[in-house]
Amino acid sequence: MATILTPAAIFAGTLYLVIRRPRNLNTGISALLGALLALLAGAITLADVQSVVGIVWDATLALVAIMIISALLEQAGFFRWAALHMARHAGGSGRGVFVAVILLATAVSAFFTNDATVLIVTPIVLEMAEALGFGQRSFLPFAMACGFIADAMSIPLAVSNLTNMIVARFFDLSFARFALVMLLPSLACLLVTTAVLLWYYRREIPRRVDVSGLASPAAAIRDPFLFRVGMAVVSGMVLAFLLNRTLFEVPTSLVMSAGAILLLLASFRNRVVEPWRAIRQAPWHVVAFAVGMYLVVFAVGKAGLTDLTARALQGLAGHGLGITILGTGVLVALLSAAMNNLPGVLVGTLAVAATGATGLLGEGMVMATVIGADIGPKLTPIGSLATLMWLHTLQGRGLTITWGAYLRSALVITPPVLLATLAALWAGLQLII
Repeated sequence: MATILTPAAIFAGTLYLVIRRPRNLNTGISALLGALLALLAGAITLADVQSVVGIVWDATLALVAIMIISALLEQAGFFRWAALHMARHAGGSGRGVFVAVILLATAVSAFFTNDATVLIVTPIVLEMAEALGFGQRSFLPFAMACGFIADAMSIPLAVSNLTNMIVARFFDLSFARFALVMLLPSLACLLVTTAVLLWYYRREIPRRVDVSGLASPAAAIRDPFLFRVGMAVVSGMVLAFLLNRTLFEVPTSLVMSAGAILLLLASFRNRVVEPWRAIRQAPWHVVAFAVGMYLVVFAVGKAGLTDLTARALQGLAGHGLGITILGTGVLVALLSAAMNNLPGVLVGTLAVAATGATGLLGEGMVMATVIGADIGPKLTPIGSLATLMWLHTLQGRGLTITWGAYLRSALVITPPVLLATLAALWAGLQLII
């Protein structure tokens, strides 16, 4: 059996490649190289590989499907249409536009995953800020809002984040129950995040903006037919998730894949958008990254990290629901910030399962794991793949945020949001027992 030093060294090396990306090395390839090294070193076995793939296959394929849907809707003009509508309804108030951006990013993160917010909404918001004549100083709050909201507001639904999908599938949580339990935490997260961001960037957000130069929202729609089909597909998927496990058992990826296929077929009618571009631009590297990093951290977990985490959680369980929720959420948040939330949620999930906690206490642990894995990663630039892609997107647009600047903001913004959301989870569970 491998000692803890070997898996830890492999993990550190893999994380270095993911962060530094020498010679522009793909993050998925870096993660797979780490997994292969762990396999060759005996830190994991082929049976472990099969076990991890069994945990993550549904979530990773669902993510690919939702990204294809997002790419097609973006080409159809859906997100630009929404952004222009929200900017116009802000009434010329800089803070109003800022809140509108937060609401748009929240909606996309909840229904189209956090990665969609990073890859689609961030560029649109930056273009909107440029059209409004913002300088680089005013760009920063809007960019940071997109980046922070992408992960923080991916807690509402079981399909909002890859981590949510993993936890929901592992513990067999229904879509409706997940949404019900997360309703109050999501509202608390949105309100506290908005308040903290407005306070933190109070000097950078312009007081008034001229929206007269913005294009008409209707002009943003490039393919009206695909736009209408997209609205129907999104509504249909939400309905299917609500009925799932109530009337029938269908994997999440199958529901989302059906939606993606319908949109792909609809895109061929007018041939305004490029469906094959949506397929090519789907984050296939995310699939490789997710599986690879899970395997690397699974090796670290086998060497003792999961048992150590489980013992810590068992110690918390004796102090009541509130302390258990707080401790679980903070612990998973720190793990996610240090090692990325994909492997972090794997360790947290396996540790929670190892405690054997059931009933309200067990549900509190499970949902606190989700909150910790979604909000906690914002503490560091490496906390989530969405954050890494967000930094890369900004750099491609000439807006560089140094790690120092990011940490100064994140260490102020993240803790109150995390604590308020965990407190709301505790309060919400008391109400819906």
